Amino acid sequence: MGKRIKDYVAKMIKVSGEIVAGKFKQNKSEVLSEMLVQIGFFQHERLIHLIVTVLFAFLTIFTAACACFANTLYYGILYSLLCLLCLALLVPYIHHYYVLENGVQKLYEIYDSIIDGKKLN
Repeated sequence: MGKRIKDYVAKMIKVSGEIVAGKFKQNKSEVLSEMLVQIGFFQHERLIHLIVTVLFAFLTIFTAACACFANTLYYGILYSLLCLLCLALLVPYIHHYYVLENGVQKLYEIYDSIIDGKKLN
């Protein structure tokens, strides 16, 4: 999904530049409506990954607390290993959510530039 949003952002930057320059042959409203559909898909993906990321963050914090307050060394080690496993999964989830969030924000900016008829910064 990260590659897909990056490719789509690059494509839309090119299209917005052509629209602002007046060199684009397709109807502007068609491009905007197609873009809104794609933004909706990316927003849904972003919401799902936000939920998963938050759940893994809570799970990581919970297992870390359990490791700290474990009654025996055995349970402390088990909870610590589980915490490390959750942390190993949390880091890629945070990165992926970061990519999705920045991509959607960039698509908002591109959409606004097409409507206003101004070039992107």
